Amino acid sequence: MVLKNWNKSFFHPSLWLSTWFYSGLIPFAPGTFGSIAALPFAWFIIDGGGKIALILATIIIFVVGLWASKEYMSETGKTDPGEVVIDEVVGQWMVCLLIVDNNHIGQYFLALLSFRVFDIMKPWPISVFDKRHDAYGVMMDDVVAAIMGAVVFYAVNQYVLG
Repeated sequence: MVLKNWNKSFFHPSLWLSTWFYSGLIPFAPGTFGSIAALPFAWFIIDGGGKIALILATIIIFVVGLWASKEYMSETGKTDPGEVVIDEVVGQWMVCLLIVDNNHIGQYFLALLSFRVFDIMKPWPISVFDKRHDAYGVMMDDVVAAIMGAVVFYAVNQYVLG
């Protein structure tokens, strides 16, 4: 069971935030589902407040993610739980900052693909953070995956779709 050893309320903020509104509790590909669940939020934030709003939201969710993932890991005794996907939200939003046309679904698909490839493969230097079994490692491996994904996203937009 995913929530083994979870003794707090199912509605505790550290649970619904760390699993990004429970999307991380889907029993297969939780990171992908967490990334997909992040996309509508990115669209609404960009649409309502622009990229500056998404930058601020990303920073806030990163800090909240440090707390929520630490709480989750402490409560469950897990060191790198797959169901914690708030880190995917941060990474996904970082790549979404490069979206050229906010109303083009293809841009969001490309952002998802660019990020997920690196987050799943975890090449160096992502693997350095992935080996840390603390909240900082959980969050930072996705930040680094986002940076690498953003480079690919930018290159494809600039030189392939240009």
